[in-house]
Amino acid sequence: MPVSSRPTKPLALMFGDDGSIPNNPRLPLLVYRGAIDLSLGSSAERVVERTFGANGWGDMWRNGIFPYVHYHSMIHEALGIARGRAKVRFGGAAGKILELAPGDVAVLPAGTGHQRLWATPELCVIGAYPKRGSYDLCRGGKAEHAKALETIPQVPLPDSDPVYGTDGPLTTLWRAAMVAL
Repeated sequence: MPVSSRPTKPLALMFGDDGSIPNNPRLPLLVYRGAIDLSLGSSAERVVERTFGANGWGDMWRNGIFPYVHYHSMIHEALGIARGRAKVRFGGAAGKILELAPGDVAVLPAGTGHQRLWATPELCVIGAYPKRGSYDLCRGGKAEHAKALETIPQVPLPDSDPVYGTDGPLTTLWRAAMVAL
């Protein structure tokens, strides 16, 4: 575990398929509150990027979260809040609204709907992806939904948790969810 991580138990949430946003039928959304210590003297963005990179998550970007409902059907995604705050609805229209703050990390299994409802002007999110999977952007159309129902179960589990590495909560919780099938 990198020095920038603080042990924290994640909030685990499941969402059902609402006919537009499939969500993930087996894997929970994980939200780690204050998991990354951003007071280490480096830029907050770099601290989040180093944490994700040290744990095998890459293809990183810096930006915000789209203001429309969307999901990724062929890859899992980690969102680390480096600066600012945001209210994000996870799970589609009937999902759950959470406020995210600096140091928080949300790990979205493939298919999980997400939408920024509000953000402070300085919001900076670091996004990252595991080594396996392909990025796509789905907005909930019928043809996308049908295809997503086929691709989501094929997305491989990540080798590691983006915050805590190979022995982190993600690997334990997600592997247990797959065994329960």
